[in-house]
Amino acid sequence: MSRIGRYVAIAVLALGVAGVAMGTAFIVEGQSKATFIKNAMREEQVTLGVEGAAQGDLVDSAAEAQKAADTIRGHRLEQYGTYKEVTGGAGYDPTNINQLKYTQALNLENSLYLGVASLGLTTVTIVSGIFMVVTGIALGGTGIVLFQLAKAKAATA
Repeated sequence: MSRIGRYVAIAVLALGVAGVAMGTAFIVEGQSKATFIKNAMREEQVTLGVEGAAQGDLVDSAAEAQKAADTIRGHRLEQYGTYKEVTGGAGYDPTNINQLKYTQALNLENSLYLGVASLGLTTVTIVSGIFMVVTGIALGGTGIVLFQLAKAKAATA
């Protein structure tokens, strides 16, 4: 029985190590993508004077991007209406200046919403990685305890 106990202990310890390694990879990947997205947002230098941001402060967080995209959406709908309204129910005409401005606003709005979604996903990835590391440490500790118990049982047998 002690031999099986040692194998179980080693398996649990291995799962713990794998959990810590995978969790670390999730944290690093999530943080690297979040940094990439924030830097890309800063490079675009969008400053919409969103509420809560200093004048000239660049949009570079999910909350700021959400506010900026919502602001653009409100202005776009107020000035041009819906896509159907701006095109008059016909196809898109890139030579129509109103339709062109509408799509430019829509493009910026969608890019900001994509940034919001992406930063949300990186947050989920980082939190999942933290959970994996904590679980891996717990499994590793359990594996060590099980190994010590199996070793002690073998010594007394």
